[in-house]
Amino acid sequence: MKKHTENALVFWLFLIPVLFAFLMVMVIPFFLGSFYAFTNWSSSAKADGGLRWVGLANFVQSFTDPSFLYSFGITLAYTLMNMVVINVVAFSLALLVTSELRFKHLYRVAFFIPNLIGGLILGYIWQFIFNNAIPSLGKFMPALAFLAEPDNLMLSKNTSALVAMVIVGTWQYAGYIMMIYIAAIENVPVELHEAAKIDGANAWMRLKAITLPMAAQAFTVTLFLTLVNSFKQFDVNVSLTSGGPSTMLLGKPILGTELLALNIYNTAFISNKLAEGQARAVVFFIVLAIISIIQVYVNKRKEIEL
Repeated sequence: MKKHTENALVFWLFLIPVLFAFLMVMVIPFFLGSFYAFTNWSSSAKADGGLRWVGLANFVQSFTDPSFLYSFGITLAYTLMNMVVINVVAFSLALLVTSELRFKHLYRVAFFIPNLIGGLILGYIWQFIFNNAIPSLGKFMPALAFLAEPDNLMLSKNTSALVAMVIVGTWQYAGYIMMIYIAAIENVPVELHEAAKIDGANAWMRLKAITLPMAAQAFTVTLFLTLVNSFKQFDVNVSLTSGGPSTMLLGKPILGTELLALNIYNTAFISNKLAEGQARAVVFFIVLAIISIIQVYVNKRKEIEL
């Protein structure tokens, strides 16, 4: 009985600090933010007569703002592209470094290192590469002279700038996702591959019939991680493009690569519309939660089928 009490005490001693931190950092801010989304909250609210309840006005304003709808759309497009590219690249790298390749452990480290670099720093590094390093090739190599033309800069157009963000996101995150796939691939019993080889199965057949089904659980994890991280991308967006270049939508100038997280930040802190920014953040959370739940549910069903 005494030992049971001691174990329970140790359990709560470890759990209480975590629960307290979660309560203070996540739960309370979420409910406070949800409340402020229905008010006229701003830095000048006190001068405007104090905090007032405005109902759904902030949500209506958000959904009638072309910049918010545009940011929502390109965030979905960016997330889809990022999920596909990162997982394809990461799984390919995992297959490479789990094969009979020399120095494969060195390659694992090299592929993982970009994940250790902060997103802001990565964005500025790749901004230099896209705006300076690549155009320099066109100056020294006549065959690549088109790269030096201002209209051909990667960050000069909305579509190519969004692709540039996918490239940077893949370079940063593929190594981390690769490690999850490596763990899944190395957990596949060697005997299955050996038996398949004896039966005459080639590498593609073994991949399709053995590796992919056995790694199905890893796909659920990696797709969820890439979905969430892509949807809430902020730091690379700020440092690489700052939301630019500008474009026109319904006669209104908007930022062409402003993802949803950056749009919320700009609304709240640049435009000083704190309540409206919070309303957009609430919408952001709800949409991300719904998409994540659906994605995990579908993947779990796929696991059972495999």
